[in-house]
Amino acid sequence: MSDQAATITPDPAPPAPTGRPPKVSSRGRTAGPLANSNADGDDVPEFELFGTPGPRGLPPLTEFLDIWDVNMLKMRAEVNRQQHHTTLYNSDFLIVRRGQEFQIKITFNRPYNPSEDKFAVEFLIGSNPQFSKGTYIPVFPTKERQSSWAGRITETSNNVITMAITPAANCIVGKYRMFIAIVTPYGIRRTRREERNDIYVLFNPWVSADSVFLDDEVEREECVLNEMGIIYHGSFDDVAERTWNYGQFEYGVLDACLYIMDRSAMPIINRGDATKVVRQASAMLNSRDDDGVLMGNWTGDYTYGVAPTSWTGSTEILLNYSSSKMPVCYAQCWVYAAVFNTFLRCLGIPGRVVTNFFSAHDNDGNLKTDIILDENGRIDRARTRDSIWNYHCWNECFISRPDLPPGFGGWQAVDATPQETSDGMYRCGPASVRAIKHGQICYPFDAAFVFAEVNSDVVFYSRTKDGAMEPVKVNRTHVGRMILTKGAGDDTRREITNQYKFPENTPEERTMLEKADEYGCHREKSDPPQADVDVVIPSLEISVGDDFSLNLDFVNQSDQPRTVDAYVSGSVVYYTGVTSAEFLFRTPTVTIAPHKSEREVVEVQSRTYMKHLVEQGNLHFIVTGKVKETGHIATAMKVVILRTPKLSVKVTGVPRVSEEMLATVEFTNPFSFSLDDVYIRMEGPGLMAAQSKYYSLIPAGSSLVWAEIFTPRRAGATRLVACLDCSALRQVTGQASVTIEP
Repeated sequence: MSDQAATITPDPAPPAPTGRPPKVSSRGRTAGPLANSNADGDDVPEFELFGTPGPRGLPPLTEFLDIWDVNMLKMRAEVNRQQHHTTLYNSDFLIVRRGQEFQIKITFNRPYNPSEDKFAVEFLIGSNPQFSKGTYIPVFPTKERQSSWAGRITETSNNVITMAITPAANCIVGKYRMFIAIVTPYGIRRTRREERNDIYVLFNPWVSADSVFLDDEVEREECVLNEMGIIYHGSFDDVAERTWNYGQFEYGVLDACLYIMDRSAMPIINRGDATKVVRQASAMLNSRDDDGVLMGNWTGDYTYGVAPTSWTGSTEILLNYSSSKMPVCYAQCWVYAAVFNTFLRCLGIPGRVVTNFFSAHDNDGNLKTDIILDENGRIDRARTRDSIWNYHCWNECFISRPDLPPGFGGWQAVDATPQETSDGMYRCGPASVRAIKHGQICYPFDAAFVFAEVNSDVVFYSRTKDGAMEPVKVNRTHVGRMILTKGAGDDTRREITNQYKFPENTPEERTMLEKADEYGCHREKSDPPQADVDVVIPSLEISVGDDFSLNLDFVNQSDQPRTVDAYVSGSVVYYTGVTSAEFLFRTPTVTIAPHKSEREVVEVQSRTYMKHLVEQGNLHFIVTGKVKETGHIATAMKVVILRTPKLSVKVTGVPRVSEEMLATVEFTNPFSFSLDDVYIRMEGPGLMAAQSKYYSLIPAGSSLVWAEIFTPRRAGATRLVACLDCSALRQVTGQASVTIEP
């Protein structure tokens, strides 16, 4: 055979595909597409024949039972809403909680005869509803035939019956379509699709069979029904408060919460599992990898959105997201936590916002916050990567956690702020708070991460010229100094630090650390000698724009004189501990007599820090120094929260439902400079939807007055909250309490 004959000519490349890509099908894996949207719903036939119609077609059905009317008893004053604790929802639909009986009235064309007439109330959710998946539930009026939802007739009066229906305590949470199906000799006849008969089924913390059952009435009232919350921020020794309107009952918020799950493509069949719902929502509340609700921004530039410090509530954020289908700009940790809290309470999951003061974000995951010093004891900012947040907000939700061993249910930590990925997505939790406290960080989800946030050691390393790193001081008590949440039933602070960790230096703490060590959380084992000189920075109360004196007390605990070559650094920092700019640096040398103290006073001028201020006005002072006689390192850290002026909020008029009232916001610029591009926001649950006002300039010393007319929608005690925000001044807030009469 010749060489030419052996040559194989390649075929020409196939033409490039044109048009749309082929539609991806789930066939071969499932019989049909997976239902993952509560908004979708297949129409059901109004008539289903048992066989084939005869040559004359269908016979007349007038002699059989027919439906004239269905009354969902959905008004606020009626029994369903009262018994199911859903009277506050501003909705035109019936809203009930699972595991608890509700009633509907059905009017027939003639009296109902139980021995001859057969009917069922059908509830459908999502597309392709199936009985085996729990997405199609027929409810029968007789005990002889029951499904997962119980039904019974409680009253009969002429042509009207009252039927009581009890959804299963583990049923899918969401919006159901309702039909009534009547059995005739020829087939099943159904009522037409009427949106007014749709029903929302929520989690039920009042029923012991539900996984979110919370056996504490005061706690339930707070963590499910309270619309107004307090979020704590600032520093552990200078705690500040911010009032927040969760607004979980406002019009459209419930639908927005269901849309969040739809947007995540969470299968409908998983939406009865509170653990899965909460974990999915912790990913969807941030937009890092799924176009979720909120876009984070810690840059200080909020030109294309609303500054995180400017929000006063969750309602506007959730409604904007559900209508625009785009992430809302912008958020930081307390905004993520506050909106997440709205989501939890709206769906019936007990939830609360907690604040951890001095919260560690450990970049290399070694359960140590590393601060690098040079050989002289000065902090090396270029090599110090870990950060300690002045505070960090996350959520707790109350779930029984049947997926964990007994005893690890109850409060679960869950965090929507995007910090680290978990199973490939930016989310965190739910992690059992009890498991965190006892070092059982092997249990899902992300317990080890939360454990590090409250238990990390602050380790100071000395870096020599040849690059060697040696631990010179370990502070085991700085991180997780205090964990706060709002008290149940009042506006007091509740410290819950003891729910996350045992007291320092106790046998229980040592046992916990040993257990955590078994699961890979390794703490700093070395124990460097303690310096016999302490540095103490007393607390300060400083307002924005003040000059002040920073007192540094060097205390010699030895019986020998000591000399300290100190480094005093003052920086403007974000609340995440990240430095924006260093505005002060001093290098005093302090000599202290035996068992005496020496005070070094550092004068701080406002002009040095004002031009560097970022939101929340945090000044961070670090003092480090080497004791000449021993070579030991003395350190101290202090966060100074600059206090801001307050807004004056007043409410006037007759406090009665549907009567016009007037809200007035007043503010005076106390500074020697003008405030530019000022936004003021105001809202209140049951009083006023979120309103905003823009002022291009507020000159130094001048005042503004903003008056807004509103009409209360419901009776009860509530509050109006307002916030002023601009690049030079963040988190200026005010509020007014009012009780509306019926």
